[in-house]
Amino acid sequence: MATDIRDTAHAVEAAAVMGLLPARPRLLALGEPTHGEDALLDLRNELFRQLVEQEGYRTIAIESDCLAALAVDDYVTSGTGTLDEVVEHGFSHGWGASAANRDLVRWMRAHNVRVDNDGRPASERLRFAGLDGPLEITGAASPRQALTALHGYLAARLDADLLPCTAETLDRLLGADDRWTDPAAMTDPARSVGRSAEAGELRLLADDLVALLDERTPQLLEETSREEWDRARLYGRTAIGLLRYHHRMADASPARMSRLCAVRDAMMAHNLLALAERGPALVHAHNSHLQRAKSSMRMWQGPVEWWSAGAIVSARLGGEYAFVATALGTIRHRGVDTPPPDTLEGLLYALPEERCVVDARRLAAALGDTRPAPRVSPWFGYAPLDPARLADSDGIVFVGDVPQD
Repeated sequence: MATDIRDTAHAVEAAAVMGLLPARPRLLALGEPTHGEDALLDLRNELFRQLVEQEGYRTIAIESDCLAALAVDDYVTSGTGTLDEVVEHGFSHGWGASAANRDLVRWMRAHNVRVDNDGRPASERLRFAGLDGPLEITGAASPRQALTALHGYLAARLDADLLPCTAETLDRLLGADDRWTDPAAMTDPARSVGRSAEAGELRLLADDLVALLDERTPQLLEETSREEWDRARLYGRTAIGLLRYHHRMADASPARMSRLCAVRDAMMAHNLLALAERGPALVHAHNSHLQRAKSSMRMWQGPVEWWSAGAIVSARLGGEYAFVATALGTIRHRGVDTPPPDTLEGLLYALPEERCVVDARRLAAALGDTRPAPRVSPWFGYAPLDPARLADSDGIVFVGDVPQD
């Protein structure tokens, strides 16, 4: 048995990951079981560099605000702004404080600038994207930025009588942004404005604006660049997603948190499907957002379940979506010590390699009917792999010991 398991493990390299797959996927999703560990982000960065150099990947998307990430993309593609500015303002969830994320942005910008400083051709430039909505655990952003940007794009190119409203009408209906961002609304549905009359009217207007963008696609692509049109689409789906999220925040039913998680991952899925149109991309987010199986977690009001972004995208793209989970042995500074030997992580921890890529399906076959015990983490921030879902992933990246940064 031990020999069979060793035969499934390889060095952590892009070639080994690609060797698990029948063909190069359009979206290669690399999950992580915890946030905030730069050792895992350094591993992600190295895999992305190899995928760029060996497999022709040009885009990386991470679990960060899709609108804020536009500033990072502008910097790496054209040098707009400074490294300090885009790291501070271009990441959500506090990810800008990560040295590994800063290193990623710096390397991408350097790669896009040739020795003669003319810059690489647009088709060869690396791109950066956020796959998450403008959301935090404490609440959601106002839809103002997305709605007004979409309206401004259309107003600059179409006759005014085609638009469903004026910019002044949007501003009046939106009101003060702090009405939308009140953190108390996350736990108190009555504090949310998501089902107010103004929010209802904004949902209809957002739908009309997106419909107009679709209807006028031929004209808009003649008069503007595809890049600008793609951004307008991003603004449109973000506006609709945010308004839907706020609507769910005002829901007092027992299914409220499950619906909020589902809306968030649906927003992620729509962003990923749009990125898939651009070409092959590496996607990096929590395992729970990228796995093919239904996701679940326990929150303050009890357990919640939802279909992840990865499950949605996999259903749409089939073999053009690949998912490689990450599992860990120890995070001792978080109280996560050596895994029990009868767990999946325990079996992998016994391998001689500190880091390895494991063929998940071959591992499942090697284990046969001997299913490992589920690991229970003493720290809520680490989510062990579910051994019952081993064969749902295309592979596993295993890191034995995560050092304290």
